[in-house]
Amino acid sequence: MDHERKIMMCLVLAVICSSVLGQEWTADVVKSIDALVGSCVVLPCTVSHPGTYLSTSRLRGIWHRKDKSNEIFYHEDSTQILDSFKGRTRLLGNLGQNNCTLEIVQVKDHDNGPFCFRIELVRKDTNQPTTEKYSFVEKCADVTMIHDKPQLKLGPIKTATQGKPYTLTCSVHHTCPSHFPQIKWSRERKDDDITEVHKHIHSGVWEAESILSFVPEEKDDESELTCTATFNGGIKSEAKFTLNVKRQQNYNHIIIPAVAVTATAVIFGLFCVLMVKKYKKRIQELQSQDGRIRPGASGPTRSDQRRSIWSRFSRRPQRNEHDLSPNNANSCGGQKINKPHFPSPKSQQKSNNYKQDLDDNDDYMNTADLNIYGNV
Repeated sequence: MDHERKIMMCLVLAVICSSVLGQEWTADVVKSIDALVGSCVVLPCTVSHPGTYLSTSRLRGIWHRKDKSNEIFYHEDSTQILDSFKGRTRLLGNLGQNNCTLEIVQVKDHDNGPFCFRIELVRKDTNQPTTEKYSFVEKCADVTMIHDKPQLKLGPIKTATQGKPYTLTCSVHHTCPSHFPQIKWSRERKDDDITEVHKHIHSGVWEAESILSFVPEEKDDESELTCTATFNGGIKSEAKFTLNVKRQQNYNHIIIPAVAVTATAVIFGLFCVLMVKKYKKRIQELQSQDGRIRPGASGPTRSDQRRSIWSRFSRRPQRNEHDLSPNNANSCGGQKINKPHFPSPKSQQKSNNYKQDLDDNDDYMNTADLNIYGNV
């Protein structure tokens, strides 16, 4: 009785453990993904299992068609793989780290799947599969074939300013992170800065981005920039952009002439000052040589200068203070000077001969002048 009871308990435990283990083996595979024909595609996949850690050597991963498990896309034994997929598939992940990601290169039109994952436990010594096999046909990946080249995105499209840093970004989405697209610019100068960024967007879709930073010059105006992305398999896609460079405002055309005119005026002014000083000094030297100006003596006053000038042009000789006295007004050297007497016109009778009178008057005036200057 006790023996039968023990057997029943073991059977119950076995059923419970097997059901628990079966429920805990799970896999997460991308449901749908695009693939560029002629390039590559990566199907993200993660697997989890109960219990302790299992090494990769104890696990075997297989990818097969959903409705035909014997049509194998990937197997560690290449003889088990369909001829159309041989040499084009491989596991990227490590099964011991729960990574069952599949890579397909040289994508063809018929590589549409659906792709399902199966995992098997193998014996460590013989590498033969055990009875523990788990196929996740409820979670398979559908692949959509893309024949058109992916479109590149350029931005931000804006006008550049001469002499100021300018940044332009070229990006493209893809589904093959194991072979990122190579992005190149038509402009790659020594001073240009190019930064590449790769980031996961969602559900196996990635973005490759190239950031170009440079300082545009005036000669770059109306130049064409080309961004080219080369995908795995040699497929290329490009985008073009015409760069507009706005000239930086400057006032050199005003400042330079103004500075030149100012400098010329200053130089001319200094030259004039030096010349004036030079000629003044020369004049002083000449006057000193002529004896007109004695060192340390002051020059003639303004009134003396006026008197000197008037004496040059005066017809009358200068007289000293003795001559100007009232007592000596009619004497010269103590001698009395006789003033000529001019008869009054009223005392003389008018002559009928007008011309003769003029001649007589002229003779008389001449005689008077001689008497005056002779007495003097």
